[in-house]
Amino acid sequence: MLRLTDIKLPLNHTDDELPAAIINKLMMARDDLLSFTIFKRSFDARKKSNILLIYQLDVVLTETAENNVLEKFAGQSSVKPSPDTTYQFVARAEVDFPNADQQRPVIIGFGPSGIMAALLLAQMGLKPIVLERGKDVRQRTKDTWGLWRKRKLNTESNVQFGEGGAGTFSDGKLYSQVKDKRHLGRKVLTEFVKAGAPEEILTLSKPHIGTFKLVKMVETMRAEIIRLGGEIRFEHKVETLHRAADKDGSGIDHPGQITGLSLSNGETLHSRHIILAIGHSARDTFQMLLDQGVYIEAKPFSIGFRIEHPQSVIDQARYGEQAGHPILGAADYKLVHHCANGRSVYSFCMCPGGTVVAAMSEEGGVVTNGMSQYSRNERNANAAIVVGIEPEQDYPGHVFAGIELQRKLEALAYELGGANYNAPAQLVGDFLQDKPSTQWASVSPSYQPGVTLADLSTALPPFAIAAIREAIPAFDKQIKGFAMADAILTGVETRTSSPICIKRDKDFQSINTRGLYPAGEGAGYAGGILSAGIDGIKVAEALALDILKEK
Repeated sequence: MLRLTDIKLPLNHTDDELPAAIINKLMMARDDLLSFTIFKRSFDARKKSNILLIYQLDVVLTETAENNVLEKFAGQSSVKPSPDTTYQFVARAEVDFPNADQQRPVIIGFGPSGIMAALLLAQMGLKPIVLERGKDVRQRTKDTWGLWRKRKLNTESNVQFGEGGAGTFSDGKLYSQVKDKRHLGRKVLTEFVKAGAPEEILTLSKPHIGTFKLVKMVETMRAEIIRLGGEIRFEHKVETLHRAADKDGSGIDHPGQITGLSLSNGETLHSRHIILAIGHSARDTFQMLLDQGVYIEAKPFSIGFRIEHPQSVIDQARYGEQAGHPILGAADYKLVHHCANGRSVYSFCMCPGGTVVAAMSEEGGVVTNGMSQYSRNERNANAAIVVGIEPEQDYPGHVFAGIELQRKLEALAYELGGANYNAPAQLVGDFLQDKPSTQWASVSPSYQPGVTLADLSTALPPFAIAAIREAIPAFDKQIKGFAMADAILTGVETRTSSPICIKRDKDFQSINTRGLYPAGEGAGYAGGILSAGIDGIKVAEALALDILKEK
């Protein structure tokens, strides 16, 4: 079988044109093409008058034809043997555990990273125990809607905490920029399809699932982990980690081996292998880890606002007369601008046909995020417009100074919104002219439980306000209508990524705590559902190899 790339056809091509394009590219007879499948499909919309579909195809030829084609296209990357994308397990337990002293591995957190780590360990026969501080995804959804509809925040069950992680209430985007030579992303997507995700996520270049489909999928994956011998415990919050006595007694240079943990209910679990997949908002757990001596560093993240436009404006700007085409769907965008003050502003977590949602996990703060359903058919498009910030320049002096900055901005947004979980918002035109908004215009805000007109110029540091004011007109040159006066900015977006990194070594273990495996977004090693799932696989593999002592 051969992999063909860069097959380009018009947006509205017929079914017959695809096999004809294969035959034409390979310069062979029609009878030599036995079959083909689409491996990946994307599109090129740079010329709105001539939008092209781009295919990667796996083709089956007669043996003679395949040999001739390989010889003819030797050295050309667009025609080569199809790679094997089947996942290969690095280890499997022949018995429950390799020795009687080995306790079961424990996973803290059941977001994308924790789910994939748990599933992989269960598939390898290692029967993990998963501890999730929040609730199961159905109950968690009810609690989240309790905030959105009734202004009741459950600090342990919300957009950030609970089964499925923060990605459950998002657009469900399943693409990343991770270098993936072992096709681990394909493993993640394949497991998602097994759990009920649409099969198209295996072929689309920018697949997504949406919240409602994610909920059912997460439940199915949980059931499979349990079927394979794993255990999932909800509303189990970790309070303390336990480590063996230091080899030299110093308490500094040799922190020792992880031996277990204590839960808020008083229970103690013993394990020498613990995966830490806690997400980017588990601030109290970050503090506990620091208090326990686990090495943590501050890392960069970004701050900004959510911007909302009519989806039709984005569709028209991106696709022209092809706007609304069923293959293209709701248009997205990815923008970046380097400002005169040295800052960079970029779009983040763009949600076509979606809504802006309340994403706080602590009382007295307001945090925004974006969410879409699979259909992406809501009236507005939204995205975060954020400014990158650095520890050395913007929050120096302490490893948790970034968290302190997040809390400060979230508390300010809470006050600007009216101290009732409303979010502060402003029309783009007024924001650019530095004047307060007095009424809504043609664009209706989607944030729930509600929005309050406010002056957002005080919601972020002055350098961030100046950078965003410069970037929005610059983005308008790429997306016509982006700077429309009626568009809406809603504040604040502070949880773009983890503000800390729990450093780990080449073997995926903490650099100073053996047996502790930091993973996913909260530890600073992922940014989105797919990359978090990939990282969960890598960490689970490393843990399994350590347990089974295989090379």
